[in-house]
Amino acid sequence: MSGDSTGLSLIDLFGNAGWVVRIIMLGLISCSIWVWAIAIDKMFLFSRTRRSMDRFEQAFWSGESIEELYRVLSAKPTQSMAACFVAAMREWKRSFEGHARSFAGLQMRIEKVMNVSIAREIERLERRLLVLATVGSAGPFVGLFGTVWGIMTSFQAIAASKNTSLAVVAPGIAEALFATAIGLIAAIPATIFYNKFTSEVNRQAQRLEGFADEFSAILSRQIDERG
Repeated sequence: MSGDSTGLSLIDLFGNAGWVVRIIMLGLISCSIWVWAIAIDKMFLFSRTRRSMDRFEQAFWSGESIEELYRVLSAKPTQSMAACFVAAMREWKRSFEGHARSFAGLQMRIEKVMNVSIAREIERLERRLLVLATVGSAGPFVGLFGTVWGIMTSFQAIAASKNTSLAVVAPGIAEALFATAIGLIAAIPATIFYNKFTSEVNRQAQRLEGFADEFSAILSRQIDERG
C-alpha cells in the first residue's frame, strides 16, 4: 500500500490496496457476479416451471382422458407436476398390467412415488441456493476481514512514515473500508435473492403437494371401484 497516495477513486482504492485486501476484493467481486448469474438463472427457471404447471393443470382439468394425457407425457421427458403425474400413472398401470390380485398397497405405492417425484423437483429448484445463503451470510465478514487487515497495514505505514496528517491517513482507511463495501454489495443481493427464491420454492412445492393429494384421491376412488 502506498501511504502517500491521495487518489480516492474506486480504481485507485483497489490498485493501492495491499495484496491480501486485493485478493479479498477480487473474491467478493467474483462472488457478486456468481450471485447475479444464479439469480438470473433461477428467475428463468421458476418462470418456466410456473408456466409448465399452468399448462399441465389446464390439460389435466380440461376433461381429457388421463390415459391419453399419460400417453402423451410419458413419451417425452417431464418435470414438475407432469413428472409427478407420470410417476403415479406408471405405478398405477404396472399394478393393473401385472394382474395384481390385491390393490391394498397400491394407494401407498402411488403416494410414495409421487412424494419421491416431488422431492426430486424441490431438489432441482433449490439447487445452488446454498451459494446465495453462504455469500449472504459470509460476505460482510469476509469484507470486514479485508477492512481490518487493511487498517492494520495502514497503521503500520503511518508508524513507519511518522506522519499522521489526514492526507496520509485517509487513503489507507478508504482502501480498507472499500473491502467492507464490496462485501455488502455481494451479500445484500444474495440475501434478498435467497429469501425470494426460498419463498418461490415453497409456493411451488405447495402446488405440487396439492396436486398430489387431489390426484391421489382420484386414484383412490378408482381403486375402491375396482376393488
